[in-house]
Amino acid sequence: MSKHNFTEQTKKAFPWLIMILMSSVTFVGILSELMPSGVLPLMMSDLNISEVQTGNLVGYYAIASAIFAIPLISVTMHFNRKYLLLLLLAGFAISNIIDGLVHNYTIIIILRIIGGICAGVMWPMIAAYGMRLVGVKHHGKAIAVIMAGTTLGISVGMPIMTTIGNDYGWRTEFIGLGIVIIGIALISLFALPSIPGEKLTKSSSPFTLLKIPAVLIVLLLTLLGVIAHYGVYVYITSLVDEIQLVGGVERALLFFGIGSLISVLLAIKYTDKHLRLLTILMFGLLIIAMIIFLTLSKTTIMGYAAFFLWGLSFGPLVTLLQAAVSRQVDTAKDVATSVQSSVFNFSIMMASSAAGMLLGMYSPMSLIYLAIALSIPGIIISFLSKKALS
Repeated sequence: MSKHNFTEQTKKAFPWLIMILMSSVTFVGILSELMPSGVLPLMMSDLNISEVQTGNLVGYYAIASAIFAIPLISVTMHFNRKYLLLLLLAGFAISNIIDGLVHNYTIIIILRIIGGICAGVMWPMIAAYGMRLVGVKHHGKAIAVIMAGTTLGISVGMPIMTTIGNDYGWRTEFIGLGIVIIGIALISLFALPSIPGEKLTKSSSPFTLLKIPAVLIVLLLTLLGVIAHYGVYVYITSLVDEIQLVGGVERALLFFGIGSLISVLLAIKYTDKHLRLLTILMFGLLIIAMIIFLTLSKTTIMGYAAFFLWGLSFGPLVTLLQAAVSRQVDTAKDVATSVQSSVFNFSIMMASSAAGMLLGMYSPMSLIYLAIALSIPGIIISFLSKKALS
């Protein structure tokens, strides 16, 4: 089948199998970033490093993703999308496997930075790659399916990988993920269509995009939404201890995960037609969940309900914001989503820092007030932004 015929067919019928394969890439991508979080004590003991040094294994990865996303997306715009993705998967696989084999902390940090650079390019490019395989009316659905891998990675993949790490050692966990990534790369080599890159023009440069008011609005919503969510999520264990939830953090993450998965399915179905409404609901549900934490969380059932509603709000966060920014440009969607992705990663860093400062001065409930304070302007801006979220 020719490339032209493939593209025409996929634009008529939604290519579910290809989108699910792309979703597996975001699944292993989020695991590659977060895996050290679940096995911090094991890595501290094995490598003989401090808690701060172990935390840097995630922190440096995120910083590299944020810093390198925009320049590297711009440099690689003309690369064939399929072969660029295969190169990135190779980077993920090599960094994880060697991480599991070496004993030198500095080398591991360097490999984590390499993984972060690959992630900085992968997150924005894979969404744009997927959109080029479907018609305009399916762009939101494509992003939702592809980014569903991140939600599955957080809610399902992380508990599984953490169990493997605790039972068989963190090195087995890292090497195992690397092998899985190689498997995905081999399937992608034969299954993914070859799509040529695009020429980066002055009109599609990051600096030009930042002059578009609708893009700036989406970036502001990204900042508000990510800090509101992650400011609480980073310290979810402290929140669970504070409200004395029966079943602990495992039960909290279960209900959070169920809510996230349901919201991803809703995002897949409705993002293309109801982007603005879903964005308003995302902020609204977060406010409701946080108010329940403040007022009724001592009741076990209401505590579970709050984590479920929070999961409903959290699940489509990436999908909605990437779909919104990609709608503001006709070409070079990779560049647009790279700008949004960089703001997303910087916002996670800001959330972690701000929440850590609040936690040092006040109780974990102060994080709830932070989430509400940021969600209120978020819901107002979303309601007023008909053009940016149309």
